[in-house]
Amino acid sequence: MEEKKLYTLLVYSENIAGILNQITAVFTRRQVNIESLNVSASSIEGVHKYTITAWSDADQIEKITRQIEKKIDVVKANYFTDDQLFIRESGLYKLSTENVLQNPEISRTVRRFDAHIIEVNPTYTIVMKHGITEDIIALYRALNAFGCVLQYTRSGRIAVTRGMHEQVSAFLEEREKR
Repeated sequence: MEEKKLYTLLVYSENIAGILNQITAVFTRRQVNIESLNVSASSIEGVHKYTITAWSDADQIEKITRQIEKKIDVVKANYFTDDQLFIRESGLYKLSTENVLQNPEISRTVRRFDAHIIEVNPTYTIVMKHGITEDIIALYRALNAFGCVLQYTRSGRIAVTRGMHEQVSAFLEEREKR
């Protein structure tokens, strides 16, 4: 059995109500859990971009991608490994201000991870970190070891291909020629 690894799917569609449900249903039918999901406008007017991560093997992710691409409102779908993309996430950490003030090592840890304190009040301190998934999680673990984390959340992954253009651009240009 092939080893599972984290894949990122970039799906482009028209902005139609219900398409997200159709896309996630493909994962549900194959019993593949979505790790993260981000939906936003793309660089192409009228086209939305879904960035979806999931643990899978190559055969299964290829089948999922083909099934998604068959959806009527999906323009294009591709899957990638991390080395094929430029990836970023954001993490927000709500810390106990009392703990932060009592232990200067917490502030040093925030600086060491190149994170930023974006709000401080008598009750809590908010820290934000942008970077790759592993760095976001590593900062959480480091701060959590101090017992100061009140809340923590990560954004879904955002990603762009390492090529010059959106993968869907060439597809759309070819479609326009027909």
